[in-house]
Amino acid sequence: MTLGAAPSGDGSPTAARLATLVVRTFRNLAEVDARLPAEGVVIVGENGQGKSNLIEAIAYLRLLRSVRGARDRDLIRHGAPAFHVAATLEGTPAHRVSVGVDRQGRKRVTLDGGDAARLTDALDALPSVTFSPRDVDLVAGGPGERRRYLDITLALSAPAYLEALRQYRAALARRNAALREAVRHGAAAAGVAAWEPALARYGGALVRARRAWVAAAAAPFAAHCAAIGERGVPALRYQSAVAEHEDPEAAIAAQLERQRDHDVRRGLTQAGPHRDDLGMALDGHDLRTVGSAGQHRTAAIVLRLLEAATHRDATGVTPVLLLDDPFAELDRRRTTRILGLLAALGPGQHVVCVPRDDEVPAQYTRLARWTIADGTLATGAA
Repeated sequence: MTLGAAPSGDGSPTAARLATLVVRTFRNLAEVDARLPAEGVVIVGENGQGKSNLIEAIAYLRLLRSVRGARDRDLIRHGAPAFHVAATLEGTPAHRVSVGVDRQGRKRVTLDGGDAARLTDALDALPSVTFSPRDVDLVAGGPGERRRYLDITLALSAPAYLEALRQYRAALARRNAALREAVRHGAAAAGVAAWEPALARYGGALVRARRAWVAAAAAPFAAHCAAIGERGVPALRYQSAVAEHEDPEAAIAAQLERQRDHDVRRGLTQAGPHRDDLGMALDGHDLRTVGSAGQHRTAAIVLRLLEAATHRDATGVTPVLLLDDPFAELDRRRTTRILGLLAALGPGQHVVCVPRDDEVPAQYTRLARWTIADGTLATGAA
């Protein structure tokens, strides 16, 4: 795996493009109908007018859930019975995607006019990567944020990882249910142990894939941080109870057996990759605790760059870049360097949101410029 520079020659990737977008009653967006230029667009609007909501609606076509962690029913505009997001796409396996969710939580997804047999079949229908100031939580937040980052990055780049993750989560839920049953009714631990082979098998697959990704990403992570302006020595590492020299499947199986009685008392599975972390260090110290706000921002942007490069290298498709005021509070020099790294991903479509006209980076002045106010998008001529 090579991360950070676009393939060249015959290996050049295809760029995913959002050709048309329809949004109905999604947060404060009552009605959006837009035809997007192939290179992308800059959307200008003051804070609270709907820029982030529009980015969230587009990103929903990748994950089929909110990139901001909101529940589906909380995405529905006040007073509306449901929301609907649909798009026509270019450079992707499916050319049309549509998602609707009602207040009862019923979700319908169609691809090229037909219902998706499983929701997982529609994941990554529109490949995209979202950059926003909230990404600082990837560095300063808890381990769950970083595990989610790893899982999304790898699951949408490798079907085998997605399947292992699905199987692991199912076995984990069943073992935890057996643990709760043992706590309530004094059930035998055999019911708990029954799920451990699956946890070890699929958990081992997750650990191996995560290790491989971190090993490949470590050098580009450090190089990108330096290119943006970080003077310290950054490092990326996978933090796990499974030692580097151990076979992950065997190690997880042994941990589950060793901690079974403790887990029964706690009613929760305490060992496995759902407890691991993606560690970041600066000059040998935990970046989460010693890094400044600017250093956290730099590392978070680099993680998103690596996410986009991973998808491009694994699938041959460069994702749409959704830039939700990502340069807020960054000086012009750092912004220029980040834009250079974005350009190095290769040609693609960028949707850039900024609060004011004078905050549009020079590199994006060639793009069409739209405005948004009170949830209404004014596109002008595309």
